Amino acid sequence: MKIRPIHEEDLRSLWELIYGEENPEWKKWDAPYFAHKPIDFKSYYDNRESILFNSSKMVIEVNDKIIGTVNYYWEHKPSNWLESGIVIFHPDYWGNGYGTEAFALWIDHLFNSLDLVRVGATTWSGNKRMIKLGRKLGMIIEGRLRKCRYFDGQYYDSIRMGILKEEWEILKQENNYLKDILANS
Repeated sequence: MKIRPIHEEDLRSLWELIYGEENPEWKKWDAPYFAHKPIDFKSYYDNRESILFNSSKMVIEVNDKIIGTVNYYWEHKPSNWLESGIVIFHPDYWGNGYGTEAFALWIDHLFNSLDLVRVGATTWSGNKRMIKLGRKLGMIIEGRLRKCRYFDGQYYDSIRMGILKEEWEILKQENNYLKDILANS
């Protein structure tokens, strides 16, 4: 398993994973309260420069197969406030540790390549796996906005999680599981 930059030959696979289905299973967990707007491959490909030359997103690859992406966006760049995320598109790869491994590599990459003191992740209370993943990697719940996400007839909380660089460095030294992940990258 590895994370790596997106290459041009990845575009067809990524498009199929993201837009190949009208109602993909992964979208039920990745901010499902925002509409999934399919686009045709030509439009996606025509936008390739913004995809290929974008350091804020990488693919997750297992045995030469793309299974997901990791990403970040700036909540407030002047103060280095960054939020990150992960999507594993294939349900067959859920619950097998790939998300933990990929997100650990991503957090480490972000701390090592950008001038950050904190990496955050925002999710919703319906995504129990993402909350568990964040906690497993040392993130704490820093904020909860109650009942502000509406999906499938129900209100959910928005959850803000984060980890500070000094907390990450301690975790890397003390957690053997994390040591193994980062040593094998």
